[in-house]
This record gives sequence, C-alpha cells and structure tokens, in this order.
Amino acid sequence: MTCLHGSRRWALGMAALAASLTALGLAAADPSTGASSAVIPGRTTGLLPPNKIILHSTVEVNLTHHSATLPLHQGRFHGEKVWYVITEASDEGAARDLNVNFAPKLANVGIGCDECVQSVRLMAPRGNKFGEAVTRFRGAPDFSPQRVLKAGPTIFPPAVAKPGGVGSRHYSPFIQFHGSKTVYNAPIVATGNGPFDVLHHANTADRVLKVNPAKKAGPGQYYAPSVELLIINGFDSGKPIIYLSTEASDAATATLERATYVPLLAKSPFKGGDDFVGSVRERIFPFVNGQTGMHNPQAQGLTHLIVDGHASEDASLGDRALIRALRRGGDSLNVQGDFPTLSDPHRKFAYSPLWEAQFSQWTDKAVRLGLNTRQTDEFKILNLAARRPDLLTGPEGAPFGSTNVLINCPVIAFTAAMPTEDLVEPIPGAQVETSGSFAR
Repeated sequence: MTCLHGSRRWALGMAALAASLTALGLAAADPSTGASSAVIPGRTTGLLPPNKIILHSTVEVNLTHHSATLPLHQGRFHGEKVWYVITEASDEGAARDLNVNFAPKLANVGIGCDECVQSVRLMAPRGNKFGEAVTRFRGAPDFSPQRVLKAGPTIFPPAVAKPGGVGSRHYSPFIQFHGSKTVYNAPIVATGNGPFDVLHHANTADRVLKVNPAKKAGPGQYYAPSVELLIINGFDSGKPIIYLSTEASDAATATLERATYVPLLAKSPFKGGDDFVGSVRERIFPFVNGQTGMHNPQAQGLTHLIVDGHASEDASLGDRALIRALRRGGDSLNVQGDFPTLSDPHRKFAYSPLWEAQFSQWTDKAVRLGLNTRQTDEFKILNLAARRPDLLTGPEGAPFGSTNVLINCPVIAFTAAMPTEDLVEPIPGAQVETSGSFAR
C-alpha cells in the first residue's frame, strides 16, 4: 500500500509539472514518439483545396512540389524586362479587385522612410486593346550573385552566408503608382526575356521553381504568365500555415530565407512597433536552437533548417530530396503573429507581410531539461519569454525582443484547420490595446 500511495503521489506530481509546463507552452519531448507521428499536421502531397487558400489570386498550391503558383506581371527597369508578383494591397477595394491580401498597415511603410516605398509609373503598351499595362520601376534586384550558405562550428550562426539576390539602391518590393496612395507588395522575382534559370537562379529569385509564359490570346482575351514559387511551412495561432519569403534586410537572414537582400527595409517604421500607431511591422518568431531531426515532431528553428532542410542547396524541382525534406517539415517552422483569418478584427486587420524577427534562443537549462520543444502560438512564446527568462531569451542571452531584422513574408494559405483564435490569453503588455495591458 505504501508503494502504491508513493507511486500515486509521484504520478500526481508529474502530472502537475506537465500541466504547468503545458500552460507555459512547454512540454518535455516524449522519447517514445517515433517517426510515425505527424511532423506537420494536414496534407503534405497533392493540390491544396482552394478553400484553404487565403491569397485568392493564387493559381494553385502544389504540396508535392512544396510550391505556390502566382500570376506574374511584367515591368521594366532601365530598359530590361522584370517580372513581379502582387500579394498585398493597403486599400481594401484594390485588394479585392486583384484577389490579394488586404494589409492596411502597408500604408505606413513610407513614414520616415521615403525610399521604403518605390514610386513607379504605369505605362499602357502601344496599340493595347486588352491586356495589362507595364510597370516602370526605379529599382530592381540583381539575381546574378551565387547564393552560398555554409554551417558554422555550432551550425547556427552560419560560417558563410551570401544571398543570391541583392536589391539595387532604389529597389523596394513595396510600390506606389504615381498618382495613387495605395501601396502594393510587389516583389520582383525574375529579370530578362528568358530562358529563366530555375536551377541556379542567375536571373530568378532563389524560390523560383518554374516560369510559365503567357499564352497567345485572341481579341478580348488575356492569358497571363505565372510563376511557381517554393513555399515555407510555419505556424500561426497553433495552426500550420504556408507563406513566401521574398526580401530580407539582413544578409544572413536573406540567405537562409532564399530571399533578396534589401537592407533599407530595416528603416521601415519602426523598431519594436508591431501594432502601435504608424507601424508597418508584425512579429515573427524564429528559434535559433530548437530541436533537429526529420522525424522529430519537436524539431524547429534555424539549426533544424540548416541540418534537415537542405538549406545550403539551390532549390529546384529536380532536387527531390530538398523538396521532400521541406514538405515533411524541414523548414525553420517560424511562428507568425497576426493573420488575415483571425476572428478578432483588431488582429485580423493588423496583418502585415513585413515581419520583424524576434529571434528566440533556448537557454542551456531549457535544452538540458528537454524543454526546447516546438512552439506554434505567438502569445505562448511571449508569455514564456516574460515569465521564464531562465528558459527563453534573445540570441546569446540578450533580452527577448526585436533585433530589427525585417522579412517580407506574404501569407498564402493554411493546411489544416483555419487559424481563428490564439491558444492562450496574452499576459498584460504582450498585445497592444488589449484589456489589462495599460498601466494605471
């Protein structure tokens, strides 16, 4: 009887500990969990059903290819053709007209940073009777540099990180047509007349897998070109999502993200802004030292991306090992903040594609205790950082918060259940303009 009571006390104590860790967004890894566990919930092959796609201009999401196909638009830069996609607009009417994401915060991108918005002109082709006008850009990326990524002594940070695309002096993906106040997110993803290099990306962005040319059309018909882009798995409000990464303000981040290096994005308003007045930014949470392992349902982070996600290789449809690794969870699996499908209007309309990285590092204590588990919800992370700095900090033990690294990450879809509610209530101060967050 004594042993039985002792076992019960031990079991109850362990249950209480597990409940406490769960409330903080933590749970020790289960050593019995094997390869049969779902690493990423939802489908990982075939075409994603259209009712899960929120960027409605998307032609299709091919989970087997780990890609999204988007309409491609033609522009000009210094007499050369450039090709861009549109993913967001700051005006709701324009967003609905183009079937893109509505992101009202994009209207703030030029506050204190005129060059953060590229002023462009719209030029109708000569003799055009039905079809799209050409956008004349002031800046564009150079995709000719070779992307190089080499792991460091501790995997992350990398020993060498050279981005494969670099924006020119006046390049910003955020554009405003002369005569209009609407800001569009319009990343350039290819340059020139083709053929387009989709193996080593000498004239395409590092996520371009295929360029589909426009089809010949008769009178009153227009068949637009399209581009197939490598997508990214992540999480929002506990649910798996997919998104793109097109530009980053930091060279190492741009290399890891397969994005174009555009340092001026760091000047966008404003560091630590999130949902404060005048900010264009939203928060994203990359973990630098999460767990690794392709069949590990707790794997997450930049070390995981480098080790398990074939991050040093050029992305192409022919690299089946890379595609297979990413669609099975080899991405860094970052956690995003506000999302266009959230039920709270404040959160829904606070969505922005310009994400401010809150790099998160597990302490040696958290790693030793096996508490560096996968995170999927913004407020679980923020609550944990506030309550347990002995477990979660910024890089190298720095205070948790913004590092002023900006990433342009338009959201595409969700792959299982729709993100609608956060998993936990934020503690006071974790969310802007939430009841209880104001000092009295």
